Amino acid sequence: MEYKIPLVLTPQPEGGYTVTSPLLPELVTEGTSLDESLENAKDAFRAVLELYQELGRSLPENIQISGEERLMSLETVVSVS
Repeated sequence: MEYKIPLVLTPQPEGGYTVTSPLLPELVTEGTSLDESLENAKDAFRAVLELYQELGRSLPENIQISGEERLMSLETVVSVS
């Protein structure tokens, strides 16, 4: 199963990122690099998914991707000098 989840990556002063999701307040993780932060976000989402299943809670609508909905969008901040 695939899901589309908005993530917020907040740079930390000591380096790395904290990752949260405005749709899933239980999803909180971090990483020392962008790649590690995104991998950790996958693990954190798996834990949130398991928690929701245990509690009988439904995930927010429209985050599950159907087989026909393969197009993804990504918002990012780009700084140019």
